[in-house]
Amino acid sequence: MKLSKRPYWWAVTYFILLFAFTVYVLLDTFVIERKYKPATDSDTGEKMSDNYVLNEDGFADDNITISISQTRYCETDIYIADITLSDISYLKTAMASDTYGKNVKDYTSVIARQKNAILAINGDYYGARNEGYVVRQGQLFRSLAGDYAQQDLVIYSDGTAEIINECEVSAEELTENGARHVFSFGPGLIDNGEITVGEYQEVDRAKSSNPRTAIGYYSPLHFVFLTADGRTDESAGLSLYQLAQFMKDELGTVLAYNLDGGGSSTFVFDGKVINKPTSDGDSIRERSVSDIVYIGY
Repeated sequence: MKLSKRPYWWAVTYFILLFAFTVYVLLDTFVIERKYKPATDSDTGEKMSDNYVLNEDGFADDNITISISQTRYCETDIYIADITLSDISYLKTAMASDTYGKNVKDYTSVIARQKNAILAINGDYYGARNEGYVVRQGQLFRSLAGDYAQQDLVIYSDGTAEIINECEVSAEELTENGARHVFSFGPGLIDNGEITVGEYQEVDRAKSSNPRTAIGYYSPLHFVFLTADGRTDESAGLSLYQLAQFMKDELGTVLAYNLDGGGSSTFVFDGKVINKPTSDGDSIRERSVSDIVYIGY
């Protein structure tokens, strides 16, 4: 009796289709570039005056004061920028290729130099996700909320900041209320001076000790940018809870928020990469990202 080969061919066909679909999903998520709309940084045309001080310890002029420092905590190198502004317009963001899109990427240092940034860190890598609010310079790019636990950092036009949950307020409401920037990575680390992240809580798929990037808030127009190295013999990296502890106990921030980390974590000052970004610990080099947060004119 001759056995039918049809079930065998069905299995082969199913495997081929599944493999092709998996490859497409991976390419769509990480490789295929899709440009949706141009992004502007709302440049007011104001230029930095000649009356400023710039050295390895920071920058100061009539509108911007930045103090740069480096320290060790939990066997990790941490780079800190304490920032005071005269107006929130000097806290800016920029997207790779000045374009909102998916897999539109460049190095933090490249985007920073293109914008003549005094100081820059990587942003929330919005382009790696299809959900989560994206507001930049008051312009709403994405209003599709993430899951019930998605926390965002909102920086308002008056220089204040808060952490919100996307299930409780729409992106349209935030922009109507004066949101200048909304970042959707997370989670929140500190709120009202209290740590809000659990001791064993972690970002999806992240290691417990990781390079980190975060923004802290003290009072209107007073912020801190932070990057922690990790994944190397010299610098172990921090857990989310350790990062929150440092920002509460050592920096005294009232509010703190976790941005994209790992190989994305990059700290650029005066056009130079100050920290040691790495994805695998074997090589020190930047990973391209969707966007940056920077201080400049």
